Amino acid sequence: MISFENLVGLKVLTSEAFSLGVVKGALVDTEKWSITYLHIKINDEAATRLGFKKRFRSSTVCVPVNMVRAIGDYVTISRSLDQLSESQEITECKE
Repeated sequence: MISFENLVGLKVLTSEAFSLGVVKGALVDTEKWSITYLHIKINDEAATRLGFKKRFRSSTVCVPVNMVRAIGDYVTISRSLDQLSESQEITECKE
């Protein structure tokens, strides 16, 4: 098991080892006390390739935890960048 404080700041990689960004936070379902989405601060290249508007600061996207394949030194998700760009499961997080 990994603590939430150790999860924040971990680099996030796609299934083909593309560096997507870093974990910034999470969305918690307080009825079930479980994490439903990871908030990932995506880098400029990922924002461009995923079609998110570039802003003064990097975009943060919400990725469902069912896309997480593994957590260790990195968070690895089970989708490629192309699959993410076609997916409607990821959205820009509203903070």
